[in-house]
Parts: sequence; C-alpha cells; structure tokens
Amino acid sequence: MVAQEYTVDLNKPLVFQVGHLGEAYQEWVHQPIVSKEGPRFFASDFWESLTRTVWWAIPSIWLPVVCFSVSRSMKMGHTLDQVALIVVTGIFIWTLMEYTLHRFLFHINTKRYWANTAHYLLHGCHHKHPMDGLRLVFPPAATAILLFPFWNFVKLISTPTSAPALFGGGLLGYVMYDCTHYYLHHGQPAKGVAHNLMRYHLNHHFRIQDKGFGITSALWDRVFGTLPP
Repeated sequence: MVAQEYTVDLNKPLVFQVGHLGEAYQEWVHQPIVSKEGPRFFASDFWESLTRTVWWAIPSIWLPVVCFSVSRSMKMGHTLDQVALIVVTGIFIWTLMEYTLHRFLFHINTKRYWANTAHYLLHGCHHKHPMDGLRLVFPPAATAILLFPFWNFVKLISTPTSAPALFGGGLLGYVMYDCTHYYLHHGQPAKGVAHNLMRYHLNHHFRIQDKGFGITSALWDRVFGTLPP
C-alpha cells in the first residue's frame, strides 16, 4: 500500500491540521497565499481571539511600559544623556535578538506533528498568509510572558540602576520592529528607506526565504553573510 499525502483543508481550522503534513510541511508553509483574509486557526472562539491583534495595540500597550522603565533609571540618578545612551544600547541589543530569533527559531526546519504545529503558530502562519493583517504583530499576552526572561537577561548584563532603561530600550526596539513589520506589509512607501526595506522584506517572503532575516535593517544580514543577492 502507498500512503496517501495529507491535504490541508483551508476551510477548516488549520492549527491542528498542519502537523499531519510531516516532512511536506516545510514546502507547504513556504508557498504563500496572498490574501488579506486570514484563515481560522482554532474552532474555539476564545483561542481564536488570542491569535488576532490589531497593529496599534502594540504601541498602545508597550510604550507606557517603556516610559515607566526609563523613568525608573532616571529616578535612580542617571542623567538624561546617560539614559538616552542606555536606551539606544537596548535598541541595538534588540536588533541582534530580532535577527537571531528570525533566523534560528522562526525558520527552524520541522517535520514532526507537534514541532510543525508549534512552528506554524510561531511563524509559519505568517509565511503561508503573509498579508493577514491581524497576525502580523505578536500577541500582547505572549509578549508579556517573554518579557520575564528578557528582564532577567537584562539584569545579568547591567547594573541595578541601568537595567530598567536597558529593558525599556529593548522593549522600544521590539515596538519599532513590530510596527515596521506591519508597515512593510501594508504600507505603500514610494521611495526612500521605507521603500527599500519593503522590497528587502518582501523579497524574503516571495523569492529567497532562507536569507534576509532583518526586518528593521539589513545590518546583521551583512555581518553574518545572509544578505540576499
């Protein structure tokens, strides 16, 4: 007997289907469907709601946290110039995290059921439906969970007085990344830096998906040799 290939039904919730694709999952998920209408992930309305996020929720929720964190370092005695330098350092650290996560985690090769399922939820859905406007930014609930290990990492590499501002800078870098990412998919820049970034990122989606991992810049692609030709 010859095993029949599994076929995903796009009219049904996808999350618990994609794992059955096995080794065919990677090929399937990197064949994009260009539509602003996103698929349904879960049969449950509650879990489905957690996967959809409007882009403006990101700055609305996290910029106040950035301001609070930065103000804590100022209250601890740092000058405005010092805090500004620490915040810029935090943004710089985020750009490396952005590249590293995108290259080594978001584009990890999977073939087993639960690994495929996790990858689809994390990033595969974005490559399959790159124009889904409600799944372009990271859900705030998931971000809140990830901020705990990030805060512990920041405390390890900084002083008690600089840690809040460094944390705020990293979080600001994330906000800039998510808003930029949304704009690169749904904005219409005619020229300049934004236009070049859009071309660069859409090239990653539609032409060379194993290169061009930077979103806010091509800096780390140049450093680590993943700049697309």
